Amino acid sequence: MRSRSEAEAAGYALHDGERGTVTAEFAVVLPSVMLVLALCLGAVNVIGQQVALGSLAASGARMLARGDDPGAVRAQVVSAAPGAALAQSTDGAFVCVALTRPARFGPVGLGSFAPSARDCALASTPGPGG
Repeated sequence: MRSRSEAEAAGYALHDGERGTVTAEFAVVLPSVMLVLALCLGAVNVIGQQVALGSLAASGARMLARGDDPGAVRAQVVSAAPGAALAQSTDGAFVCVALTRPARFGPVGLGSFAPSARDCALASTPGPGG
């Protein structure tokens, strides 16, 4: 530990009025940093939900295009994404599935919105003899 005269000789200014300022600044900045970190983690979570919803919509569209039972497809979607709303449609030769699921954003669910995903698959037609 340096004495007061060594610190002054090295160019450090020691003012009694500035003691503890670093601690006070840290106490002010730390909650802000934690909030930003929590919001970033919440955003990553929502993006993960969106990716999973898109994958699930693609799987559902392929299953329906193969001719699987719509009730079984709906049951699989609901088991994989509880609370998801499934809408089935056809677009020419394509079978489409649209999924919407409510999502909460942030560490304590500060924001609420409904990400959605839509995917289509070419409906299979039975080939000759099948």
